[in-house]
Amino acid sequence: MQRAAEASVTVEGELVGRLPSPGLVVLVGVTHDDTAATADQLADKVWNLRILDGERSCADLGAPLLVVSQFTLYADTRKGRRPSWNNAAPGPVAEPLVTVFAEALRGRGAHVETGRFGAYMQVSLVNDGPVTLILEA
Repeated sequence: MQRAAEASVTVEGELVGRLPSPGLVVLVGVTHDDTAATADQLADKVWNLRILDGERSCADLGAPLLVVSQFTLYADTRKGRRPSWNNAAPGPVAEPLVTVFAEALRGRGAHVETGRFGAYMQVSLVNDGPVTLILEA
């Protein structure tokens, strides 16, 4: 998760998501033992984590979020020079959980835009601070 002054995601030149004002870019990786409860727990944490200006949260400010799926977060690089993706959940498992995560944020009142699951995306952002955090359930 990164605090961003601005951000957008495009697929094949088409803008598919953006932050309409400063907020958070949330890169979401899913592993094999993640569940809908895990996604909901992390959504609550992201929504309420006080990392924006004045130690306030997205919930406090109504700050938007840009959610982008990113299986590469679960790369295993311990052996050799080619990453292993075995720790990343396969698309049919991961995609619904990324959706649950985004919907859980929306259910809390968040303005959420997303990338496109499984697509080759270009993510552009101006990191604010910079502030970058890794959250795990």
